[in-house]
Amino acid sequence: MGNDDITLRQLQSEVDDWIQTIGVRYFSELTNLAILMEEVGELSRLMARKYGDQSFKSGESADNIPSEIGDILFVLTCLANQMGISLQDVIQSTIKKNTKRDLDRHKNNPKL
Repeated sequence: MGNDDITLRQLQSEVDDWIQTIGVRYFSELTNLAILMEEVGELSRLMARKYGDQSFKSGESADNIPSEIGDILFVLTCLANQMGISLQDVIQSTIKKNTKRDLDRHKNNPKL
């Protein structure tokens, strides 16, 4: 990792510190879920225009895709913090689950 890289645990801590000092408090879990869906929708709109069949409206560009991904990660981190979920633990668990389930599945997929 480079000097600016942070771990998932550090990410959760930094987001929590930001919420406590600048954000005042966490929004409710349901509000944050709605915000997460909104942010995913914003990413979807840009992706549909860059990689799909839609065209950009005047003033729109794909340059905002990284920002939208950052917004999604921020809100997802808020939700994990609120529910006491370790992002490090869940991603490791998900990788193990996917590895066990898909060990040969994709290698044997003629579509790939």
